[in-house]
Amino acid sequence: MASLMEHLLDVLGKESGRYEELLELSRKKTPVIIKGDLARLQAITEEEQEVVGSIQRMERERVEVTADIANVLNKAAETLKIPDLIRMLTGRSHEQQQLAAVHDRLRTAVHDLRKVNEQNRELLAHALTLVEFDVNLIQAMKRGPQTANYNKGAYSAGGSLGTEKTGFDARQ
Repeated sequence: MASLMEHLLDVLGKESGRYEELLELSRKKTPVIIKGDLARLQAITEEEQEVVGSIQRMERERVEVTADIANVLNKAAETLKIPDLIRMLTGRSHEQQQLAAVHDRLRTAVHDLRKVNEQNRELLAHALTLVEFDVNLIQAMKRGPQTANYNKGAYSAGGSLGTEKTGFDARQ
């Protein structure tokens, strides 16, 4: 059991470190989104993908170690959570403190990451709204006002002044 606990502590420590790296990358992304630097945003996103891949591998390893610990304790692996494991370690205060510390570190990193990602999501949504507004403005500028031509039935037969191209023209 002691070697399993050491392995779990090691995996959780590495996983929390990678989450902290992911948090820093997300924080770097915020000013890049504000500036609209797409090249730098893509580079940061690629770095994030690498970190997320390593987090997924560590998460699988953590699930395996937790399943082994649950097997030793004769508990269901699906219901065994880290806080439960911390409470079970009352007789082993050193391991209990280490597990509680790494759990708090991991929980704080994930919480902060959620906050930064929510802020970045709102910034991206705002940027997309501005782009959509600009596209609509450009399309509206290409269309002139309608002419005042009417037919015999007093219906407007006038067209619009200006161009009425609706597609992208690569020659422009």
